[in-house]
Amino acid sequence: MATVTQVEVAEGAPRLRHSLEKTSPRPALPDINTIRKAIPAHCFVPSTARSLGYVARDLAMAGTLTYAALSFIPLVENPVYRTAAWMAYGFLQGLVGVGIWILAHECGHGAFSVHRALNDVVGWVLHSLLLVPFFSWKFSHARHHRFTGNMEKDMAFVPAVRSEQPSHPHKLVLGFIDPELFEDAPIVNLVKLVGHQLGGWQLYLFFNASAGKDSLQNKDAKWWRLSHFDPFSGVFRPNEALYIAISDLGLAIVAAGIWYGAKALDWQTMALLYGVPYLWVHHWLVAITYLHHTHQELPHYDGKSWTFVAGALATVDRDFGFVGRHIFHGIIDTHVVHHLFSRIPFYHAEEATKAIKPLLGDLYHSDERSFMGQLWNTWNTCKYVEKDPSNPGAMRWVQQGS
Repeated sequence: MATVTQVEVAEGAPRLRHSLEKTSPRPALPDINTIRKAIPAHCFVPSTARSLGYVARDLAMAGTLTYAALSFIPLVENPVYRTAAWMAYGFLQGLVGVGIWILAHECGHGAFSVHRALNDVVGWVLHSLLLVPFFSWKFSHARHHRFTGNMEKDMAFVPAVRSEQPSHPHKLVLGFIDPELFEDAPIVNLVKLVGHQLGGWQLYLFFNASAGKDSLQNKDAKWWRLSHFDPFSGVFRPNEALYIAISDLGLAIVAAGIWYGAKALDWQTMALLYGVPYLWVHHWLVAITYLHHTHQELPHYDGKSWTFVAGALATVDRDFGFVGRHIFHGIIDTHVVHHLFSRIPFYHAEEATKAIKPLLGDLYHSDERSFMGQLWNTWNTCKYVEKDPSNPGAMRWVQQGS
């Protein structure tokens, strides 16, 4: 993969420059219509039957796993083996749940079918089953796509700026060593990463965490009015309130189903049956989104220098093998083209990616290193950004130790 060394602004458009063995100037970024023309027209056309077929497949896998867990795991007498079986179930059901999540994601983008009502109904049902507020997420996620890489307006994983970090010499605090001395310790980073993976999604839903400071629709909203569950949240426009309430209704129906399920079985079984897979699903979703938009070699932009194409190309495709391609519906492997054209169905995204690679050249980014390994590495190295003095408008990741 090419290494990004700088981002230039020439004639009003950002221009990426890469370095392999030597640095050479790159042409200005192609406009979005030029990129679109490189993709076969059929890649933009969803098949309702094919999309529904994937829904049926994924729900059948989830149902089979649930049936097997309830029918066979309680019969395992050895508590160690029974615990191991529940752990295996939770992990596998979590993988299948991500696939279902991605199908609802397709609905939110209008890539599931050409029928908007069908997209909304299927997306609402699938996301509600996973306790995800479909319309709330749909609206905020659309703005994330609209302003990807924009330090002010992006809705997800906007990095902290180093100049905003407190800078003072280490000192004793209440008789103890300054905690900042330990902020880079592996055990501290591990605890923070686990918290990020288990609670990052919930913090986003309740407090709009990691969004840009100018991403709100109501700039005067207080911190407790930034929830994705509040119809009058500052995250949304007033005309979106009804849809937020419909999202909440879906969650209430599923929550009631979980409650009745716990009464019919028991809370421990329901926690293993639903709670553990839920944590796995959103661990994977947080990791996937974070790693698509956080990479040591890719920039962010201030509001004046940002453009849609520059932001979309400041994302990276990664690899998660068979699971990524066939269970996660390729969302990890084809995220760059997804940010350029979010209405391309996932089953055409690989073909579309291959079509744009010759046009983009080194402007296309992929990283085939270990997905989980890069989660740890990225978490430790991409802590905050700073202005790139040689590239006005671009924000680069601060190198460790600098």
